[in-house]
Amino acid sequence: MDFLTLLQVFDSSVRLAVPLLLACLAGLFSERAGIFDIGLEGKMLAAAFMSAAIAAITGNVWIGLLAGIGASMVLSVVHGLASITFRGNQLISGVAINFLAAGLTVLIAQAWFKQGGRTPSLIGGGRFEPITLPFAETLSGVPVFGPIYAELISGHSILVYVAFAAVPFTWWLLFRTRFGLRLRAVGENPAAVDTAGVSVVGLRYAAVAICGILCGIAGAYLSTALQAGFVKDMSAGRGFIALAALIFAKWRPWYALYATLLFGLFQALELRPDLIETVIGIKVQGQLLGALPYIMTVVILAGFVGKAIPPRAGGEPYVKER
Repeated sequence: MDFLTLLQVFDSSVRLAVPLLLACLAGLFSERAGIFDIGLEGKMLAAAFMSAAIAAITGNVWIGLLAGIGASMVLSVVHGLASITFRGNQLISGVAINFLAAGLTVLIAQAWFKQGGRTPSLIGGGRFEPITLPFAETLSGVPVFGPIYAELISGHSILVYVAFAAVPFTWWLLFRTRFGLRLRAVGENPAAVDTAGVSVVGLRYAAVAICGILCGIAGAYLSTALQAGFVKDMSAGRGFIALAALIFAKWRPWYALYATLLFGLFQALELRPDLIETVIGIKVQGQLLGALPYIMTVVILAGFVGKAIPPRAGGEPYVKER
């Protein structure tokens, strides 16, 4: 395996890891505030459809992105009302959102575009194009560093850079600001936060809103950057893989980055089964490689990969004592 081929695999890993990373960070904000969100999958799917649909209609991908975030935010508000205001079961609310998104996206797509639940293919300004970073072509001839900069770092859409920039920003927001301290405290001991005169409901709604924004960007990336349009169930379980990565990462932003890159590598290897055969000398079916992320998800959720302790107040509605 030559160096350029290896870079191409890593490049695919980065692209495939981005929606997982954004969804993982979305779940991190929500669960750190004590709101479990199984509905990441549904929010991503709704955002993917709405961003592709509006981008196809208007020809403007930025309007599509805003529409995708809006669709995700609507579902976030629904989840917030069910789990925070009405103190319902958070897991059931998330599952309901997944079913709702899976059905409505196909129904509306068929009603709008008459293409079997798909949207028209996006071209030109209707999708995010790769960005060539400064000096990428000039430095491409430099040994080692040049190809890494030109092939691996440069050439991604803007949402890829947004996703990676969100990791240090999330770390700073959660661990270096008063808002982050209060958010984490709400997930551990909401009664103590309430006693200090801080609104538990307000903080949890803020976390759910941030979750909605990140899921909206993740869904928009799927249909307007990674692919050129929406197809049925295109999120393909990424929301659940993101939840597994979040547990694997122990609810920490930097660990979330590493975990999602690992899952992205598994997905990239599915596209290049010949590389596995070259390395280990055994032919491996592409279907088996494609199942690796889901097998890893089951292994992690079964508790075989370390002990992850969730926020203590996670999944429990807060009832203010009078």
